[in-house]
Amino acid sequence: MPDTLEIVNRLYCDFFERGVRYFFPDARFTANGPAPGASPSLSFHSRTDGSLDLEWMGTYYHLDHRGRPFTEDQLRLLGAIGAVLSARYRSIFFPATAASTSHLFEGVQEDRFVSAFLDHFPYLDEDGLPTERDVVADAIEVLRESSLITYENRRITSGVILIGEDEDPYHLRPALPRGALPYGNSLVTIKSFHRLCDGLHTVFLVNPDGMLVDLVDVEQYSKACEGATLPVPSAARYRAHCLATLFGGHICLVLTPNGEIKVFAGGVQVFHFMEGRWNVSDVKEKYHEFHIAVGDKRLAERVFTAALNLAESRRGGLFVMLDDAQSAFQLVASGDLLENNDAEASRKAQVHYLLCDKSVLEMELSVLQSIARVDGGIVMDRDGRLRAFGAILRNAGESLAALDGGRTTAAVHASRFGLAVKVSEDGMVSFYRGGVKVWEI
Repeated sequence: MPDTLEIVNRLYCDFFERGVRYFFPDARFTANGPAPGASPSLSFHSRTDGSLDLEWMGTYYHLDHRGRPFTEDQLRLLGAIGAVLSARYRSIFFPATAASTSHLFEGVQEDRFVSAFLDHFPYLDEDGLPTERDVVADAIEVLRESSLITYENRRITSGVILIGEDEDPYHLRPALPRGALPYGNSLVTIKSFHRLCDGLHTVFLVNPDGMLVDLVDVEQYSKACEGATLPVPSAARYRAHCLATLFGGHICLVLTPNGEIKVFAGGVQVFHFMEGRWNVSDVKEKYHEFHIAVGDKRLAERVFTAALNLAESRRGGLFVMLDDAQSAFQLVASGDLLENNDAEASRKAQVHYLLCDKSVLEMELSVLQSIARVDGGIVMDRDGRLRAFGAILRNAGESLAALDGGRTTAAVHASRFGLAVKVSEDGMVSFYRGGVKVWEI
């Protein structure tokens, strides 16, 4: 019926708009009028200014990300949104029973978008419908439900490696054990299920058919790949998880002690679910941008890794890399500078000699993270020479940033003298340059 079709089309336009705004909250997203036809197939192309023109269900849209081009992962995510909604739309008119297509509508819609990003194969056939259960979506649902459970007043932690279909030169595909169960939300009701695996040290193995086949130590599982190089630096706590997904198309999902869900694929973190919403991590693009800005690969890797480690331990910090070493006198009080040998200086200055003339590139990463925990900021030259630690930075003229807290205000002002990396106690890492936040992980 024409009226019913119009209602369904309008409804799926609304689903699409909600999905785009959910994952791109900082972008400008506008509808630009009707398009010929009403095909449930998303098409888009990039403009020279980095923005996107999209067409969905008979409507033209424009998506602009603050003048920045969209990354490969962001484009892939848009395609995943279109693929999931297209499959659901087609299922309404497909000549099949409701029982065979009801699984397409299970779970949280945003979880399905993430799942289609990670494994788009079930949604590739535009002439048919996915008939198998979505293994990735099932795994997400298990971790979602587990996040609501406590054991002896502590949060449940868990983790799983979903074995991919690609060739893995380092691991044999495990055989299906006798009595194997599907990895789904029915397992959450089994008390011993959560005690078998903590996600940080041990993870479940699930085969491509979604069957729970093994329980492994993630360090031992990834040891075969130890000599491989990760695409970008990782937090020490999750380096093994990244290595485990470097080959074979494997996907690793972890429910952390902080109640966050992290998703690793291709050797990097690709998504994290925190404070009630999914975020695409885009770590490759963000680290590349940071590396180019710093210039020195070793310094970029050292600061980036230290920031990630602090974020995972929920410790705040601030790293500043000055464009001009002399600007340290404008940003830092003289009593906080390591080269200050004034006997009348503060008590903290009396131990400055321990770090005087030290380079961030020469000290152990654990030492850098230790001094980063001292209240205040770490200030260094572009060659990594330490100029100050635990320094209260001058931030005159940044009153607007103060609404977000003292560390943010200090980061904004310090970035006018070079580069600033802020670590928040809520687990976020932000990069500032020229008084502007460039990215956040």
